[in-house]
Amino acid sequence: MTPPFRADQVGSLLRPPELREARARHRRGEIAPEALREIEDRAIRDAIAKQEAIGLQAVTDGEFRRDWWHVDFLTGFAGVESTTAPLVVGFKDSEEQPPMLRVTARVRRTRPVFVESFRFMQAATARMAKQTIPAPAMLHLRPGRAGISRDAYPELKEFWWDVSRAYREEIRDLAAAGCRYLQLDDTSFAYLCDPDFRASMVKRGDDPKQLARTYADAINAALVDRPSGLAVTMHTCRGNFKSTWVASGGYEPVVETMFAAHVDGFFMEFDSERAGDFAPLRFLPRGKKVALGLVTTKLGELEGKDTLKRRIEAAAKVVPLEDLCLSPQCGFASTHHGNLLSYDEQWRKLERIVEVAREVWG
Repeated sequence: MTPPFRADQVGSLLRPPELREARARHRRGEIAPEALREIEDRAIRDAIAKQEAIGLQAVTDGEFRRDWWHVDFLTGFAGVESTTAPLVVGFKDSEEQPPMLRVTARVRRTRPVFVESFRFMQAATARMAKQTIPAPAMLHLRPGRAGISRDAYPELKEFWWDVSRAYREEIRDLAAAGCRYLQLDDTSFAYLCDPDFRASMVKRGDDPKQLARTYADAINAALVDRPSGLAVTMHTCRGNFKSTWVASGGYEPVVETMFAAHVDGFFMEFDSERAGDFAPLRFLPRGKKVALGLVTTKLGELEGKDTLKRRIEAAAKVVPLEDLCLSPQCGFASTHHGNLLSYDEQWRKLERIVEVAREVWG
């Protein structure tokens, strides 16, 4: 079977205490980068061993070398910086908000960004190593045109051309290093399901429907000349930061455009009423798969097997069962803070996903 697998995961894992402490000490200048790297290496090996023991067919490095799921990758491109700025629509009930990105010069990939990290992960497992990166839309969605230098880009068409080229170069080198499973994390589509968020886009001068088309086109441009043998999936959710969220609303406003992305499968959040029902899955193209994000990473309570099976059965009334998979709704730690559940609860949820998938699909 090719990715996504019947039991799969989004990617990020709770950082172990030793790693959290080491990263804080490194920020304070108390330990050298080499010392932090050794602790990261050890934590990644331990996390991979746990994923293998659970029975996952694809493992990740837990995103343990990152502080933020998107910032660490995108600031690896020349011309991209991290900054703080007020949000039009932010995470609910949270004073702290993630940093913003801004484009100050032409976007260029002057060096590999995650290639060496992937090589380490691949060498540490006998399973398929899954690499996750943010999708191109993450450079535009939150800052919009105001966050992209008009001196560097009088026309946004040139911006998207440069971004797509940078992605193609990184994807080419990841594949050359042996990557066979790549996931693009893209919150834009799920955010654009939310009426308030869509209204905020209109207020700043954007057409939400056109934005969704632009973001799907950016993914497709990034995957032009996709290396042979590389499976690509896309994950979308309504926000994941210390168990808080941004958006609500079913997929109906964006699903047809989202499904136009040239990927092999979609990880879609369905863990709460905020995500709507399964009806939008009727637009899934033949030959594509959906990983149902039925297991929440925001709370520690373990989902019952019967409940998960009933929900899979309900989705199978819209999409053939063979086109479905099971996963968490998002990562457990999209940022270094992590969500509000314990390490044991995290691992039990992944175990439950594997257990249910075996019972449903064999």
